[in-house]
Amino acid sequence: MKESESQKHLTDFLKSSQVLFNIKSTDKVAAIEELLDVLVKQKMVQNKKLTLTRIIDREELESTALGHGLALPHARVDTGGTIAMAVGRSKEGIEFEAIDNKKVHLIFLVIWNPTLPGLFNHLFAGLARFVRVRVNRQRLLEAKNAAELYKVLSEVELTLPREDKIINRGNLLWKLQQIELKMKKASKDKKKKMREHAELIRSELDIDLLDRYDRLMDRYGFAVAEVMDGACQGCNINVATGMSSAIEGSNDIYVCENCGKFLVAAKKQKN
Repeated sequence: MKESESQKHLTDFLKSSQVLFNIKSTDKVAAIEELLDVLVKQKMVQNKKLTLTRIIDREELESTALGHGLALPHARVDTGGTIAMAVGRSKEGIEFEAIDNKKVHLIFLVIWNPTLPGLFNHLFAGLARFVRVRVNRQRLLEAKNAAELYKVLSEVELTLPREDKIINRGNLLWKLQQIELKMKKASKDKKKKMREHAELIRSELDIDLLDRYDRLMDRYGFAVAEVMDGACQGCNINVATGMSSAIEGSNDIYVCENCGKFLVAAKKQKN
């Protein structure tokens, strides 16, 4: 494991009281709401209506069923700086429009804060690795009670970036800009893959940040500029004293006081 990573388990984000062994609901929306009520009751989610709307909107975009009887409905809503999660089991199964056309028996509901980009993807990756193993799926689906189910869930390992290495949002914006500029000249086949990559990056960033980025792109054709020799390369004006060095390796967002572009440290040239 890299020094910039830390080992966690799914149950570091999930209490036993957030596991429903027998979901009463028989349809997708009702089941999601039943799990959401668990988080609302524990005051992990404040605005139930907004959160439920976000989750359902995401489901309508594309089903979050993973196949093999599992689903991962989710939404990006302010949760006060943490991930809110609830897990529910349905013995009879719930129709979720899964890619394998099988009913879902285990639902992982995840609500997370827009200011914590990256964490959801690592959580999803850890869960996907675990359920990819047939024996693990069987143990989850065949658990005899809530305690046994929770015990199996405690074995799901997550490799998370350390807090100061979670993400550099400026660099993500830079990558998004590079992709979207290249898309204009790309072939149809390449454009599809690039669009998927761009959407993945967008899912990592909060809405307000993307709104400003899109407005800058529409107006100027680019939104992110490098800082080289202390100057913004978008307007060739020196940035504030100390900002150039502060940008290097920082997770914060910096904006040029002169032209309003997002700023990133100049990329090092490969030898």
